[in-house]
Amino acid sequence: MITFLVSIVLLIVGYLTYGKYVEKVFGVNTDRQTPAYTNEDGVDYLPMGEKRNSLIQLLNIAGVGPIFGPILGALYGPVAFLWIVFGAIFAGAVHDYLTGMISIRNRGAHLPELAGKFLGKVMKHVVNAFTILLLILVGTVFVTAPADLIHNMASSWLSLPVILLAIFAYYLLATMLPIDKIIGRFYPIFGAFLVISAVGVGLSLVFTGAPVPEIELTNMHPDNAPIFPLLFLTISCGALSGFHATQTPIISRTTQQEKQGRRIFYGMMIAEGIIAMIWAAAAMSLFNGSEGLNEVLANGGPAAVVSEVSVMMLGAVGGTLAVLGVIVLPITSGDTAFRSARMIIADYINVSQKKIVSRIWIAVPLFVISFVLTRVDFTLLWRYFSWANQSTAVIALWVGAMYLFLSRKNYWIAAVPATFMTMATFTYILNAQIGFGLSLNLSYVLAAIITVSIVASFFTAARRGLNKNIPLEEEWKTTA
Repeated sequence: MITFLVSIVLLIVGYLTYGKYVEKVFGVNTDRQTPAYTNEDGVDYLPMGEKRNSLIQLLNIAGVGPIFGPILGALYGPVAFLWIVFGAIFAGAVHDYLTGMISIRNRGAHLPELAGKFLGKVMKHVVNAFTILLLILVGTVFVTAPADLIHNMASSWLSLPVILLAIFAYYLLATMLPIDKIIGRFYPIFGAFLVISAVGVGLSLVFTGAPVPEIELTNMHPDNAPIFPLLFLTISCGALSGFHATQTPIISRTTQQEKQGRRIFYGMMIAEGIIAMIWAAAAMSLFNGSEGLNEVLANGGPAAVVSEVSVMMLGAVGGTLAVLGVIVLPITSGDTAFRSARMIIADYINVSQKKIVSRIWIAVPLFVISFVLTRVDFTLLWRYFSWANQSTAVIALWVGAMYLFLSRKNYWIAAVPATFMTMATFTYILNAQIGFGLSLNLSYVLAAIITVSIVASFFTAARRGLNKNIPLEEEWKTTA
């Protein structure tokens, strides 16, 4: 229990200290007018308050990732706590803050456009295709996961296909309507509901004296799956997630002032880390160790763990409310995943989104593809999602590092986690059966060579960029 409580404190202290340092390195400009005003269109660009944006950002980024991922990561034992704490503070929150703030400085641009600007034109096309793939995978995962949870609660009177269609119908509306009509209006309420349910489980762990294990570096995974790289891809949301790089530009287009960025982008990632800690601790402590947790996962997956933990900790009524809070998470990330995909495609082909017809013909094909993917095994989808997700995080971190390098600021705050995760993602795809299926030792060697090559390429491109005087920011207006 001491490890759990200290970890929560460290996450909060990280926000108050390292978060301020990252903000200082970036250098906010309180006089600069944000895209919410300079590009206001009443659909995607419009100013909203800091508290509202913060809760929307939390719900955008916190799908089932900070719950399902930590539950699966709990199989490794307390070592998972270290990744959640240090990953969230030094990687995930830095990733979210930089992508959000650089987007604000560039008309609310999405990751493909930023990658093209700072990493080369070829990267714009590569990242565009990669990001759309990730968002469709995310949207699909965040349809099937809440559908399964709802079906488990109401299987006697609601069939799974009906639930899936209902969620897709909601997603279609949330994707096409102006952001303040559904997302801006209901997300703050959903956000409060999410926080209350997570805090309820966390407090129950403390007051019931749940046997949360103390920190040790032993690998407790029942199948002896290697901690590196698997833990760092299993727990993504809650520590570091490339999906967030697709979500922060949504809120960069509604942020009123740059000084709000630390709370909205860095702070909400820390909040997600706290949610991840709570669910990892619950999974580790309530099923008699990794073997017991593995058995529950084998029989019903992470959704079954969520249901059992909720009822065990909060009783029948409170548990049901907690499960509803968990259902809200993926639904409120799935809709913004499709919204991001629609916006990225529109930016890429330069189609204005003021007319709803333009939004419809871009959005509908995305939903058709996603519906087909719901027939694919969830476990397989999650594996591809995990790799695509962390690969996107790597790209976003290198974009942040390049921006800071060209700004002649401390780029190491992004370059160090980018290097680490470059090694992790390449090791995984070289070793995994869904990838190249090489031996783990050979994967380590090849991944190290690739990582060194990418780091060297970064510094070469960065020095070339200094000579080219790449414009780091779009034209701006003062708030005066």
